[in-house]
Amino acid sequence: MRAYVDADVLIWHLRGDRRALRFLKRMRDTAGCELWIGAMQRAEVVFFMRPEEEDSTVLFLSQFRTAPVDQTIVDRAATLYRTWHPSHGIDPNDAILAATTIETGGQIYCLNTKHYPMPAVVAKKAW
Repeated sequence: MRAYVDADVLIWHLRGDRRALRFLKRMRDTAGCELWIGAMQRAEVVFFMRPEEEDSTVLFLSQFRTAPVDQTIVDRAATLYRTWHPSHGIDPNDAILAATTIETGGQIYCLNTKHYPMPAVVAKKAW
């Protein structure tokens, strides 16, 4: 099973939140679970890291496979965004991750499942 970890979980881990660490260890140790992040979630982390955080952040992110974004995902994400942004305020990064899971399978683990109201998306609270 692909477990897509949203940027909020990644960021809390990098800030030292023990709940994030426990969650990631549990997922890592779950048989058949593959840890993934979306390309935009990786971008959310690496774009804003400080120079002194670069080595440890890149090392941390190396534990995840990063799903690429292609034309199919962008087009599906655009439809999701136009459908769900007016009522739920989802942002483009959430729409792209949702489209990624629809195209590749898997579940999203995050702290705010309201970002993923789409019926075709399985989103679970990380803790």
